[in-house]
Amino acid sequence: MEPQNKTSASEFILLGLSEKPEHEPVLFSLFLCMYVVTVVGNLLIILAISSDSHLHTPMYFFLANLSLVDFCLATNTIPKMLVNIQTRSKSISFSMYFFHFFGIMDSVLIAVMTYDRFVAICHPLHYATIMNPRLCGLLVGGPWVYSCFISLTHILLMARLVFCGDSELSHYFCDLTPLLRLSCTDTTVNKIFVLIVAGMVIATPFVCILASYARIIMAIMKVPSAGGRKKAFSTCSSHLSVVVLFYGTTIGVYLCPSSVRTAVKEKASAVMYTAVTPMLNPFIYSLRNRDLKGALRKFINQKVSTSS
Repeated sequence: MEPQNKTSASEFILLGLSEKPEHEPVLFSLFLCMYVVTVVGNLLIILAISSDSHLHTPMYFFLANLSLVDFCLATNTIPKMLVNIQTRSKSISFSMYFFHFFGIMDSVLIAVMTYDRFVAICHPLHYATIMNPRLCGLLVGGPWVYSCFISLTHILLMARLVFCGDSELSHYFCDLTPLLRLSCTDTTVNKIFVLIVAGMVIATPFVCILASYARIIMAIMKVPSAGGRKKAFSTCSSHLSVVVLFYGTTIGVYLCPSSVRTAVKEKASAVMYTAVTPMLNPFIYSLRNRDLKGALRKFINQKVSTSS
């Protein structure tokens, strides 16, 4: 029997969301529209918050950072997929650093925003003291450093692997789980590290979010007026929508047993957290937020008036 062809591959062939060429024009149009909406929506959120001094508060500071991360996460995956569809070239270099960097940032920032809502509702009198500029800087700066370290470790562990012959990746970007299946060397260390990281950046924040919202709901139910309860629930509902969208799909990809995962399910879940969630976040956070809607209108009106 001939020895298996082994190579430390640095380039892979992405099979994309669909292997049928007739689906490509529809996918290209759909994801191009989604990406344009993602870019415009998230950049508008960032510009509106930065231009309105009334929104220079911890909640909007975290939201601006989340919008920046969402923009970067979508930019790291969708444009390459669009280029591959348009040019019919499906090759991609072995590069996952920025995808995991921004994915981890997204998860941690959503948890940080939950903590902000927890303090605002459960400890309103001490909110300004607790959420001081120093702590806000640490809550945002810390995840950037942490994400950098975790992503770099992933890359170093992947660099030691050897890949056999087949370099076709049943995905539309270079993700860890399908990539590990192509290796013909022992991936036990990599798989253990994936589980540890998933526990730290997905499961742990998710459990903390659930615990925080249990306390938040208890605090809201103690509010005597119906109007006060409605206002408190309104400030949390948009964030809860993001939590369900993001963690519901990432848990399915990185924490569910491999026996229940399929390539189709993995790709569908990946679309949700790399394309759909970054696109919907600006709408989710702005549609029910009067201050943010006002800042957006003010910013757009200023730009229209200065250009006319």
